[in-house]
Amino acid sequence: MNRSEHEAAGAAQPSLEQYIAEVGTLVMQELEQTLPPHWNIPDNLREAMNYSLQAGGKRLRPLLVVAACEALGGRREAALPVAAAIEMVHTYSLVHDDLPAMDNDDYRRGKPTNHKVFGEAAAILAGDALLTHAFFSVVQASRRYGVPAEQVLSIVEDLAEMAGPRGMVGGQVADMEGEQGLTDLSQLQYIHLHKTGDLIIFSLLAGGRIAGADEAQLAALCEFGTGIGLAFQIQDDILDLIGDEGKLGKKTGSDIRQHKVTYPYFIGLEASREEVKRLTEAARGAVLAGGFADPARLLEIADYLMARDH
Repeated sequence: MNRSEHEAAGAAQPSLEQYIAEVGTLVMQELEQTLPPHWNIPDNLREAMNYSLQAGGKRLRPLLVVAACEALGGRREAALPVAAAIEMVHTYSLVHDDLPAMDNDDYRRGKPTNHKVFGEAAAILAGDALLTHAFFSVVQASRRYGVPAEQVLSIVEDLAEMAGPRGMVGGQVADMEGEQGLTDLSQLQYIHLHKTGDLIIFSLLAGGRIAGADEAQLAALCEFGTGIGLAFQIQDDILDLIGDEGKLGKKTGSDIRQHKVTYPYFIGLEASREEVKRLTEAARGAVLAGGFADPARLLEIADYLMARDH
């Protein structure tokens, strides 16, 4: 395909905004039906789980599962149970992060936090339920869509690793310990790479596995995820200083109020912006060299994350 033919084909594709909205709708539909109707679940637990799942947000991680799968020629519908699973894990982490013992936040995405509506005990248990049910959802990729069991087993293994002590939870602990005072940039990088980055990497690897990615393609997805994951968190640090509270759905300056050390603290605002650009370009390079059937959406998402204002 020459350049003009490629551009003509691209013109027929939905815009990135349309693509994000479309995938978000499908993920929400998947989340709405993820609890089997014949299960007897306490109403309060179901309501608390759904309250946070339906609170909106970027749905970035589910988007990456689907985009990575489709970049390798995989089926979107087969990716949706795993996309829903990572949104459950991410949501559980937010519910627990907001608790008084953690970040003690009253609002999330412009709405009262889970524990403010349902109480602390119910919020803890809702988070527990979301985390455990995520693994049930992953398995449905095989049960309902025939994704090979070996690939689903690898996805389960990746999720346990990247959401657990080596991954997100380890990053959260390092973040709490860092509130006592970080002394160098490598400590902050560890927090960002694990607290935020690992679930982004997982999402990309999971999408790749569903589509049958080879080892070189998985390595490219991992490199891409590492780059955009760190860039994403640095951009969050920047937006906490200069973002629009109306778009963010929360107050800015929380890092300063909580005495959290951020990228702008260590290297300054402009250098932080340059680092976001550098990481994004490196991530794009990994995808372009990865041998994917259609990397366009992943490249668009990288640019979108770099330019986001909320």
